[in-house]
Amino acid sequence: MTSAEPVGGLLQRIRQVLRDDQGSATAELAVATPLLLLMLMLIVQFALWSHASHVAQAAAAQGLGAARTVAGTGADGTREANELLAQLAGGPLADPVVETTRDATSVTVAVSGTVTPVVPFLVLPVRAVVVGPVERFTSDERPVA
Repeated sequence: MTSAEPVGGLLQRIRQVLRDDQGSATAELAVATPLLLLMLMLIVQFALWSHASHVAQAAAAQGLGAARTVAGTGADGTREANELLAQLAGGPLADPVVETTRDATSVTVAVSGTVTPVVPFLVLPVRAVVVGPVERFTSDERPVA
């Protein structure tokens, strides 16, 4: 029985050490703080993505307004969209690209780019496309029946 007592005492000591939660708050804080910061950065990143989407949509709408007039061209639409993006320089939309297509009946303006990164290695694309008819004059004269 004397040989079983040291083994039993050792097992009891191991159980006591494993049940002791001294220092557990520090370990929990060390795990929880980076996760909390990552969640906060993701919230900011997706808020920037939403804002960049609105900026791209506004630039595309501005380009559409210029390109769809009677005297407008596709180059006018691209220029107007780029001017709006230049006014918002340093905004959340990085590397914007404007593409304007105009034919006889419709105009398409597409603005694309990426969101300024907050979270490393997370690249979020943004694309806004607007389509509208080309304005044209029509006669008020009604055909005589």
